[in-house]
Amino acid sequence: MHKVVIAALAALMTVPATGMLMDTPALASPLCDKLGFAGLLAKCNRGEPIELTLSSGKPLGAGEVKLQSGAYYEMKITADGSAELAIAGPEFFRAIWMNEIVINGIEVRPMAIDSLEFDKAGLATLSFIAIKPGSYEVRIPNTASDSQKIKIAIQ
Repeated sequence: MHKVVIAALAALMTVPATGMLMDTPALASPLCDKLGFAGLLAKCNRGEPIELTLSSGKPLGAGEVKLQSGAYYEMKITADGSAELAIAGPEFFRAIWMNEIVINGIEVRPMAIDSLEFDKAGLATLSFIAIKPGSYEVRIPNTASDSQKIKIAIQ
């Protein structure tokens, strides 16, 4: 089923829209020209991984993250178990197409998420395609420090 969705997304990004929708082509552009059978999930269309660390009193990540609309990314979230912590960013999670979340080798294919909470040490890997351009924020809920959030821009 997800191959059909990926193919439809790729078709929408490469074919100009008709007058009923808009008069310009879609703005998303993959990182490579020859996507092949895998479509937007092709190896040549993968951006740099995003590394986040959930740790009591330590920064969530380093600097602002810039993503290309139409490109495939992985967000690796590592919790050190120093506290029960979550990561939230519903606006960001609605601006991407989530391929899967892998937790302890278990693959979950959600329609959408608001947050992930870690009760103990662990690793979760989210794979996704950036879709909707804009500026977003992913943060540890109920914190005020700038080090407890990261800004993500989809271009």
